[in-house]
Amino acid sequence: MILALLLAIPLAACAVSAVARRRSVLEAVNVTAFALTFLLALGVASQVLRSGSISLWNGFLYADSLSALVILLNASVALVCSVYAVGYLREDERSGALDDDGGTNTPSFKLRKYYSLTPLLVFAMLLVTLANNLGVMWAAIELTTLASVFLVTFYGNVTSLEAAWKYAMIGGVGLSMALFGTILTYYAGHRLPGSEGLAGLNWSILVGQAAQLDKTSMRMAFILVLLGYGTKAGLAPMHTWKPDAYSEAPVPSAAILSAAMLNCAVYGLIRFYVLTSRCLGAEYPGNLLLLLGLFSMGIAVPFVLVQKNFRRMLAYSTIDQAGMMITALGIGGQLAAFALMLHMTFHTVAKSLLFLSAGNIYQCFKTDLFQKLKGGVLRVLPLTGAAFCLGTMAIIGMPPFSLFQSEFLMIRAAFGTGHFLVGALFILFGLGVFTGVTLHVSGMLLGTSEEPRAAWHPWRDSPIVILAVLLIAIGFWLPASLLELVQRAALVVSGE
Repeated sequence: MILALLLAIPLAACAVSAVARRRSVLEAVNVTAFALTFLLALGVASQVLRSGSISLWNGFLYADSLSALVILLNASVALVCSVYAVGYLREDERSGALDDDGGTNTPSFKLRKYYSLTPLLVFAMLLVTLANNLGVMWAAIELTTLASVFLVTFYGNVTSLEAAWKYAMIGGVGLSMALFGTILTYYAGHRLPGSEGLAGLNWSILVGQAAQLDKTSMRMAFILVLLGYGTKAGLAPMHTWKPDAYSEAPVPSAAILSAAMLNCAVYGLIRFYVLTSRCLGAEYPGNLLLLLGLFSMGIAVPFVLVQKNFRRMLAYSTIDQAGMMITALGIGGQLAAFALMLHMTFHTVAKSLLFLSAGNIYQCFKTDLFQKLKGGVLRVLPLTGAAFCLGTMAIIGMPPFSLFQSEFLMIRAAFGTGHFLVGALFILFGLGVFTGVTLHVSGMLLGTSEEPRAAWHPWRDSPIVILAVLLIAIGFWLPASLLELVQRAALVVSGE
């Protein structure tokens, strides 16, 4: 029943928000719904740690350690962003960015749109991780696109509409390929025992008999799925929608897209990677993943080095991080799988912190361009500037922050399995991103500014404080239960 509640709560919040007529109701419904979702995610993780996996409705909903970890990470992002969104959207409303025509307590159409679509987006992301059926998982990923594309158009600018159109078109083509890959996977296993009807796409059935899947079909299926879900993850060369979408969407939505949505796309790729590696051996899918992963890391470097917009810089950083995760998946083995799951956990915290801090900077300085900003963020926004600095040091892999540990494990896994060129390119591309981000962020944070020092804003600043403290803490210590969940998820990834 806990799996059904996990889906029902955000869906109910979507329905209530669609008809609510007071801003305070919208805010309360969203924060309460995501707080309950987070508590249920903790409950799912606890049950999975006790029993290994849980299911509902004859296996229609299914959660193992990998599902539970991604659910917990995504529910955490949703909760933090829901709290931050209260202050962020109130400031947008005060400045006239929402064109509010309803007075102090009556929400504008844009406000209702945000508070209705965000729970729908979270519902879809949770369904991605709970759907046992690979076809339902595809439909859930498609639903995340439908919900998020309207969040990209939130402000109604020409650039917002252009970004949403690009996102919808590229994402639609990508997901069409993923659909064909899913159909081919069904064909590859349609003669297996227990695969009659819709059960033929149930991952829990396919994974136990993956060695008997039709090999020719699985070769083509994995290529299509990699291109399809790789588009959703923003892997190069299907990445071009990501910088535009992240810079145009409301900052809380951009944080969800960058952290939680990426987790869902990687999750989908992992499910098909496990099936393909058991059917064809790890080398075939691994080489394809290494190719796209390293290409994504490499293509992010020049764009980070010449970047003029700090929100677009964060988007290219996410492309780089997605490339790292896919590269780790391609390396294969238990160590690389463990590094991947650790990196996903650490990246979720660090990138959420960076985007929320970027939102404060944007609303204070009314620009996201480095040239117009002219430095002084630490002086005007001491808390936000310090948090952005912490997040930056973590995301570029500077020790002793947590992402240094996961990236070090990825490099160790590459050299340990004989992927010497992969390890060397991983280090080279990482140094390129390190250089570009450090130069841009140091110029943005340091220096003087004519802006007055900003006051404390509880709704916007408290989530940043929580994320900053959490980012520092996980660099030195992970709770035993969370570490065990990461280790068990890694076993799923490595096919153990």
